[in-house]
Amino acid sequence: MIEKDIEKYLISQIKKTGGLTWKLTSPSTSGVPDRLVIRQGKCWFVELKRPKGSLRKLQKYRRSELQKQGFDVICLDTKNKVDQFIEYMERGEGL
Repeated sequence: MIEKDIEKYLISQIKKTGGLTWKLTSPSTSGVPDRLVIRQGKCWFVELKRPKGSLRKLQKYRRSELQKQGFDVICLDTKNKVDQFIEYMERGEGL
């Protein structure tokens, strides 16, 4: 399984919940998360990785910047973690 498989799964599962998954691109800022998930007045930044993949140093820095601004930044590397994220969104609890 590759990162694109996880991304496609995330998109399809979020769509089923009525949420949005916007692809993020920032030509002048490297290391931003892959997707912005928007649902019921909340948003999460999502970084997608292949199974057992890890964040690069710059991605960790960008995550820290976003967290300091009060945003959740989620790293998903399996379909199971996507499912757990969906459950977390449904409950509205901490991940």
